[in-house]
Amino acid sequence: MKKIQMVDLKGQYSGIKDVVNPAIQEVIDTATFINGPKVHEFQKNLENYLGVKHVIPCANGTDALQIAMMGLGLKPGDEVITADFTFAATVEVIALLGLTPVLVDVEPDTFNIDVDAIKKAITPNTKAIVPVHLFGQCANMEAIMEVAKAHNLYVIEDNAQAIGATYTYANGDKAKAGTIGDVSSTSFFPSKNLGCYGDGGAIFTNNDDLAHTIRGIVNHGMYKRYHHDVVGVNSRLDSIQAAVLDAKLVHLDTYNTSRRRAAHKYNEHFKDVSEITTPYECGAEDNHVYHQYTLKLSGVDRDALVQYLNDNNIPCGVYYPIPLHNQKAYQDSRYNEADFTVTNQLVKEVISLPMHTELDDEQIAFIANHIKTFING
Repeated sequence: MKKIQMVDLKGQYSGIKDVVNPAIQEVIDTATFINGPKVHEFQKNLENYLGVKHVIPCANGTDALQIAMMGLGLKPGDEVITADFTFAATVEVIALLGLTPVLVDVEPDTFNIDVDAIKKAITPNTKAIVPVHLFGQCANMEAIMEVAKAHNLYVIEDNAQAIGATYTYANGDKAKAGTIGDVSSTSFFPSKNLGCYGDGGAIFTNNDDLAHTIRGIVNHGMYKRYHHDVVGVNSRLDSIQAAVLDAKLVHLDTYNTSRRRAAHKYNEHFKDVSEITTPYECGAEDNHVYHQYTLKLSGVDRDALVQYLNDNNIPCGVYYPIPLHNQKAYQDSRYNEADFTVTNQLVKEVISLPMHTELDDEQIAFIANHIKTFING
């Protein structure tokens, strides 16, 4: 059996290196390292894939989220509602811009932001909602957009974990994750479903004016060289990373299908284990692209299981062990523990197993059998 990896980037590379290597070499040969043709090619191809009018590449996913908020003109003191159960980057950029983070609880099945909790958190100072498509599954965007419209709020999709996922509306219409809100951000960190070989990110929007503003922000506020029309940052996707991403983009649907297949194989192994709740798929199967395969445990010592798996050379992860509202940087006297019952439980119960495009049946069985052995004593 192959060595089990949490993410097998080497194995994935072996299948595409005949395309990736010449693309990287072309960038080197032409010395078009910054804002070169490969960046523009990838941008256009991603726009076509997503069905979105504008993709603005940038340096990383955290920058993408910050720049999206800058583009909307949010001001210090404006309140931004987002999920308590997610990676810190989501709330980090809110705080960095002097905005006021408002953390709310998540749903117990999808782990995505709770729409009823959003409604309760809205105040006259609320200006935006940031739903996170956590672990690869779309949040309830139709309901979120209805709430936003009723209260005149922006919706900024944090799509760092769900590129390629497809949201299905109640009437059967479909849209790619990241194309539904006013603006969206994504990350191309190497372990993402669409990942480069370094850092990278992008912002998506269908709003022409917003796209124009954001294009200036990512490049020091310039639309014309040395003319700084808006306050900007230096956040550009380099051409080598764009070349890698463009080579991978044509495989993204296949990659996501492979992840779903692996998830369903795991599900089969765990279907009769009462102590395990496998990931919930909300709606159509393509709503979830399994950036992570995350279990909920009941009556199991999660931390002891982590140690047991590590001792048996099986990598795993706990995403996330501490709620954001309990992180030292984001604690706030406004928060009431009673409002975070789901998140406070999830941080004790969740464990994420290896999930990637190269995962095979033998590895999945090995992992699952060790977990069942631990549970059964």
